[in-house]
Amino acid sequence: MNLTISGHHLEVTPALRSYVTSKLDRISRHFDQLVDIKVLLSIEKQKEKQGRQRAECNIHVKGNDMFAESAHEDLYAAVDDLVDKLDRQVVRHKDRLQAHNHLAPKRLM
Repeated sequence: MNLTISGHHLEVTPALRSYVTSKLDRISRHFDQLVDIKVLLSIEKQKEKQGRQRAECNIHVKGNDMFAESAHEDLYAAVDDLVDKLDRQVVRHKDRLQAHNHLAPKRLM
């Protein structure tokens, strides 16, 4: 799994990097076929404080690409919300792959 964490208008500190990595471990517990994860953390220059700090993530899994984004006053809260969204997408993708309970057609004699 390749993990890329980058920042736009902010420096990604080791504490922030370890926080994002520990949160993304939750996704890898659900689904182990992750190929590539790209996280972009940014601060937008807006007058209002709400939604100023933003987290985006692209996940490439076997057979699908997923994207989620979140904005909040606090960057750590934005990362939490982002991971919740990604977790739901990954679990849904995994359920679709494991849906092998198709009924066989009935034979007519």
